[in-house]
Amino acid sequence: MQEIRKYVSDNKQRFLDELFELLRFPSVSADPKFKEDVIKTAEFVAEKLKAAGAEKVEICPTAGYPIVYAEKIIDKSLPTVLVYGHYDVQPPDPLDLWKTPPFEPTIRDEKIYARGSCDDKGQFYMHVKAFELMMETNTLPCNIKFMIEGEEEVGSANLGIFVGENKERLKADVVLISDTSMISLEHPSLETGLRGLSYVEVEVTGPNRDLHSGVYGGAVANPATILAKLIASMHDENNHITIPGFYKDVAELSAQEREDLNKAPYDEAEYKKDLEVDELWGEKEYSTLERTGTRPTLEVNGIWGGYIGEGAKTVLPSKAYAKISMRLVPNQNSDEITKLFQDHFEKIAPKSVKVKVSPHHGGEPVVTPTDSVAYKAAQKAILQSFGKEPIPTRGGGSIPIVALFEKELGIKTVLMGFGLDSDNLHSPNEKFDIANFYKGIETIPLFHKYFAELSKS
Repeated sequence: MQEIRKYVSDNKQRFLDELFELLRFPSVSADPKFKEDVIKTAEFVAEKLKAAGAEKVEICPTAGYPIVYAEKIIDKSLPTVLVYGHYDVQPPDPLDLWKTPPFEPTIRDEKIYARGSCDDKGQFYMHVKAFELMMETNTLPCNIKFMIEGEEEVGSANLGIFVGENKERLKADVVLISDTSMISLEHPSLETGLRGLSYVEVEVTGPNRDLHSGVYGGAVANPATILAKLIASMHDENNHITIPGFYKDVAELSAQEREDLNKAPYDEAEYKKDLEVDELWGEKEYSTLERTGTRPTLEVNGIWGGYIGEGAKTVLPSKAYAKISMRLVPNQNSDEITKLFQDHFEKIAPKSVKVKVSPHHGGEPVVTPTDSVAYKAAQKAILQSFGKEPIPTRGGGSIPIVALFEKELGIKTVLMGFGLDSDNLHSPNEKFDIANFYKGIETIPLFHKYFAELSKS
């Protein structure tokens, strides 16, 4: 531990400078205008992995953005850890809500503000620097492989193809991911599961053109109004989702599991204060920790239609749109939920409009075993680094490729994140605590150490 901390301390500024270089790339995979920047980011990642001591560093082309692969095999008889991360980021919009430019990393209150600082550049880069540390101190105890992709924020459409075609190259004993969060540095935690995802876009069409709201209003259905009604009808008075069959496969927690889950530190007053809301909202009879980690949801991610420019334009819009995501829990299937949503949306739409549902991407929910060698190694690493046992939690987000790794490679994943839920992921002013960044670099080598040791027994 002393040697690890000394190396981090001696290289703190360089680590931070390199991360800032990485954060300056606007690697927005969702917007084609950033294509060159995304590719340059992949090149930067490959360069840093090679400099850290990796071998067989490759920028692997796909039908979309490339996957950066690298490895260091020190002894084929030793266990192998496959590190996954992603170098692409969410769009930074709305730009006017950022206090500082999203791709000009800035430190305020010992926090790094930039798009991708936590999700996932700051977190996967901890692994690159932890690998460098182990190489430079001659303490790498097992084989390591890296797979850093550029399409996670748009559904990882090409990752499945790459994994299927490279099973031998990706062969490993466990996948290690830091694209999740922990409760805090004072209360370290390990996520033991993630929700799945069904993401759709809906379009409601009324008249064949925008109409004068004075001439036609009251006689023709307004698509924006109809869309609002359709969306509102999808939750009942208890905030329960009303799509028939939506809950039929939901795995309910036992009373003991619910009790254990709710032991995690949670301050509702602080939660509301941080978000500047007077009251929380959610499915009745469930706590906030249950709602955000173990219950399925349906949320509107964007809604638009008609005139939204400056001033007034009195029109009845021809079309209205919404993007909707549904988070899924164990036993639910993303394709089935997408089909249930589509059938329901089409059924409840009035004849005064036409509707269209376009599926985007999805992923399956996962639960990671807490009795595995890898999970125990993560527990021991956090205990030594933080001086406290990690609290098991359930993650509310989705990483669709976790289920893919299990299906295609037959291996489980350890979710060892160092971000915080309050880090404004996907929002303006995304941030990552500098202390968490360094703590990750300190803790990751300990995971490899204990995984190698426990794998022998």
